[in-house]
Amino acid sequence: MSAADPDPITPDPLTPAAPPAGDGQPDGGRRPVRASAATALGHGDVLAAVSVGGGVGAAARYALTLAWPTPAGAFPWTILTVNAVGCGLIGILMVVLTEAGAVHRLVRPFLGTGVLGGFTTFSTYTVDAHRLITTGRPGLALGYLALTLVTALTAVWAAAGATRLFLRVRRRR
Repeated sequence: MSAADPDPITPDPLTPAAPPAGDGQPDGGRRPVRASAATALGHGDVLAAVSVGGGVGAAARYALTLAWPTPAGAFPWTILTVNAVGCGLIGILMVVLTEAGAVHRLVRPFLGTGVLGGFTTFSTYTVDAHRLITTGRPGLALGYLALTLVTALTAVWAAAGATRLFLRVRRRR
């Protein structure tokens, strides 16, 4: 198979779904079925929860950047800390939500996707790295890129593990 021949089995997310077969089922499940506008509008409460949560998270991040600004050409400690703390909180949240039993269906979109998604920022992370490169500090930029990834992944892993341990110990009492 050449690069010009698409893989017939792997769905192409940019290609519209095939029309339903005679039984109303998607084309063998090979292509994703896109939600209609009516279906998307039926989830307005989820969209609202994510939007409000995202505004809260982004405002909290912005407040931290105002309180702890990064001078031009300096290491962006604020955004590194925001991303590490946010990833740790995501680890805690996901464990609590999966092990807490029934929670309101808007809690995860509001807190996870909204608040913590708005709080953490990998777009600012790339802008900060670009600024370090353009100010003649490519080594520092590379260190920042690597340290952020390692710190964020470690934070979510450690926080999720510590939360699971805490919940296990608490249940034994």
